[in-house]
Amino acid sequence: MSADVLTPAPATAAGFRTEHPSVSVLIATAGRPQMLREAVRAIVEQDYAGPVQVVVVFDRIEVDPLEDVRVPAGVELRTVPNTRSPGLVGARNTGIHAATGEIIAFCDDDDVWAPHKLARQVAHWHRHPEASAIAGAIEIVSHERTIRRVPQAVATFPELLADRMMEIHPSALICRRADLYGPVGLVDEDLPSSYGEDYDLLLRLARHAPVHSVPETVLTVRWDRPSFFRQQWGDMAGALTYMLRKFPEFETSDRGTALMAGQVAFAHAARGDRREAVRWARAALRRDRGQLRAWGALAVATGAVSAERLQNAVSFFGRGV
Repeated sequence: MSADVLTPAPATAAGFRTEHPSVSVLIATAGRPQMLREAVRAIVEQDYAGPVQVVVVFDRIEVDPLEDVRVPAGVELRTVPNTRSPGLVGARNTGIHAATGEIIAFCDDDDVWAPHKLARQVAHWHRHPEASAIAGAIEIVSHERTIRRVPQAVATFPELLADRMMEIHPSALICRRADLYGPVGLVDEDLPSSYGEDYDLLLRLARHAPVHSVPETVLTVRWDRPSFFRQQWGDMAGALTYMLRKFPEFETSDRGTALMAGQVAFAHAARGDRREAVRWARAALRRDRGQLRAWGALAVATGAVSAERLQNAVSFFGRGV
């Protein structure tokens, strides 16, 4: 643990030293230079009174110093290589170790923050110091459509076991750095191919304390671009199976277990493993007869429809499988 984590006693109810605590924003990138610059510019131009540090971690590519990005006073921009395990989770943990802020925020390299994001979220945290993390409403740009998603005001651990709540987006989330070094823990580098790391961290945050969200739109998510995980179905199945083992509390939620099993079934169907797809789909439907991903997996496994066609259909409405 770095020495700067051992800070003096907090001065605010939310556990921060000042009204405008320092924020470190972590971006992991693997090769989208133009979108990365848009993401960074939206962060350094935040309407926030406190100090902001942006740490861009380059994963398995050459570090770009981003010298063409104008950095205003009160903002620090660092560009560093991933020094931990290859992939998203290692890159995020590299960023956490490089961070100096009391608050840790994440942003994908293809997402764009609203100018008021940090100001609204930190103000909410001062009013609700019991929260483990703060998210907010998002706008999803998909196939030339813009879809607004507003998370419920407070999400608890049992609720997040039952429902992934995709509207609580990792690029919208802020949390305490002290919690990541303490009761919550860092990003899990044992997750296969980093898949599902956002849900894993969200569950651990919610197990520590409820996750709050502000009603204002704080983020634009661009789904009309290639995903680095699209069609990596084996990684998806392995990661979700890992999470079911990691969180035995899923056994308390039929709906949550069915959701995860339905996703595993769909992944197996998409990769052509009909036997495993049917096995997992049946397990999901025993828990929840209305689990649509399980039915979709059966449709793909029997050849009634392709996985890509179903994926494109749900993506049109700003959702995923």
